[in-house]
Amino acid sequence: MPKLAESLETATVDRWLKKPGDYVEMYEPLCELITEKVSAELPSTARGVLVKVLAGDGETVNVGSAICLIEEEEADAYAEIPGGALAAGLQPTADAVRAAEREANAGTAATEPASAPAAAAGAGQEMRQRYSPAVLKLASEHGIDLARLAGTGMGGRITRADVLAAAASGGAGGTQTQAVPAAPAAASQAAASQASPQAAPATAATQTSASAAPSSAKPIEPMDPRVQVRSGGLHLSESPRIPTIEIEGHEVPGRGEYFIDVTPIRNTIATRMRQSVTEIPHAWTMIEVDVTNLVVLRSKLKDEFKRTEGINLTYMPFLVKAAVGAIKDYPIMNSVWATDKIIVKRDINMALAVGTEDSVVTPVIKNADQKNIAGIAHEIDDLANRARHGKLKLEHMQGGTFTVNNTGSFGSILSQPIINYPQAAILTFESIVKRPVVINDMIGVRSMVNLCLSLDHRILDGVICGRFLQRVKENLESYSLDTKLY
Repeated sequence: MPKLAESLETATVDRWLKKPGDYVEMYEPLCELITEKVSAELPSTARGVLVKVLAGDGETVNVGSAICLIEEEEADAYAEIPGGALAAGLQPTADAVRAAEREANAGTAATEPASAPAAAAGAGQEMRQRYSPAVLKLASEHGIDLARLAGTGMGGRITRADVLAAAASGGAGGTQTQAVPAAPAAASQAAASQASPQAAPATAATQTSASAAPSSAKPIEPMDPRVQVRSGGLHLSESPRIPTIEIEGHEVPGRGEYFIDVTPIRNTIATRMRQSVTEIPHAWTMIEVDVTNLVVLRSKLKDEFKRTEGINLTYMPFLVKAAVGAIKDYPIMNSVWATDKIIVKRDINMALAVGTEDSVVTPVIKNADQKNIAGIAHEIDDLANRARHGKLKLEHMQGGTFTVNNTGSFGSILSQPIINYPQAAILTFESIVKRPVVINDMIGVRSMVNLCLSLDHRILDGVICGRFLQRVKENLESYSLDTKLY
């Protein structure tokens, strides 16, 4: 179990993606982990066959503890590692193993010139089978069979450009039903059998077991490119997966109950919310804003933006930009309470409250004041999709200084949010509705929205927060058809 963050000492195995007997490639995900902050996949640090699972689903494991055993392909190469690492009880690194393999191949080539072509082919195929995490992710998303691709990288290695080109052409798609065969092992075994004929039976048996291992790998199901991923509002396409449900044995007729285990993420949410409402004296205020011009602007730009940028243009980038502009004018909004002092943050890192079926997370747009509206839109789309697909990393969750929330995406017109501890305030953008409004003693139909602000009354007072909301209102109402996204 790796140390995923400085403050994390344990992690819970959510579910295993591989089972005993499956062949595992380097960096291929082994299982899904749940920590106090995010869920993450654990990539394999070795290539070989998964022999045994030591930590079952739902089990919490300390950092540094073993969770599975993998029989590595390069196990025979450890004997060639200089310095007696195995004798000292130390685990050799992958670089040391590869160095030993290169030395062994060089020695074989010197004693047996006829085996040089096979060794060269094996070296090229060795790079061919090493996939980076980005390549594995792209192949999974587009349903690309990596065994059918010709790599253009060093030693025939497959790069991201190769996968993207295959996805664009559609010529290498399909469900991956068989992992890449162990060509390096086969080539080295062939060379060894030529050097020592008496070892041929053992070599053949080893090659048979190595070639049989990849066939048990789980297929990677392709993603239908026509399926549209929702980028606004709650993602309610499927029921949430609950780790463990225990049904009560003796139910009272008509009053059945069942229990749901509290996940680490849910426990963290409960702890932070309780800490926020206990330590922070909350106050709340609201202002209404006429966003008619913003609605017209977005309606004009959204189709072209979707065509050129490939993502939906929502109202959130405009709100974030308006809030960032107001924070620049009132920096005290970007602060935290530190008992005997107030710490005002120089960097404006906007946290976004993203709701999924079973939790709420707050990924962060770093240095939001240095981005234009289009850049903020890309950040929001990326972070929201990562959150809804469980792909957030710890660096995406850290450093937030002010939080905004689009509660209007599910129809809310008024809310009283809890402050994202230890920040000083949180701003919600409610649902945009058309209402009759008095303008210059005349009644007109306008698109109106409520902005709700919860504030830490130890740091902020009504005057400063009223001015802050007024500035956000002015920024939102100043959008026009001349507003530039870039």
